[in-house]
Amino acid sequence: MVDIRCPSCSNDDTRVLDSRPTEEGAAIRRRRECPACGRRFTTFERIEEVPLMVIKKDGSRQRFDRAKVLQGILKACEKRPIAMVVLEELAALVERELTQSGEREISSSAIGELVMDHLKEIDPVAYVRFASVYRQFADINSLRREIEQILTPDPDKDQ
Repeated sequence: MVDIRCPSCSNDDTRVLDSRPTEEGAAIRRRRECPACGRRFTTFERIEEVPLMVIKKDGSRQRFDRAKVLQGILKACEKRPIAMVVLEELAALVERELTQSGEREISSSAIGELVMDHLKEIDPVAYVRFASVYRQFADINSLRREIEQILTPDPDKDQ
């Protein structure tokens, strides 16, 4: 059993009032109370995993950061009629898919492709915005080809 100290009085004899899974079972949220001072507070337990590393275009590596993915999604979806909860769920979905892939290192380009695959389904305009930054279109014809792909129905999708 783990002793959690009260953030107010540092008493290490806190009791659990309520426990429930969060983030689709990836964490446990515990509501606690300190019997010494009566303060209530929340703790989260997560499974400790080997961090997912991102291989950048220049070959450097850094830890995966869902906040960076969300930031890119937010820029692409600026002034679009998409609820914030949808964007947060997209960032969580991307993180979950990457984690479930079993890979410990993933290229930034693979992450970008995954985001674009999902954005295409959510909002085509946001998808084109994200793709234009991510793919760094060399000219207007490259951008036009990308837009034409969105506008052309996929015959495999209808079946």
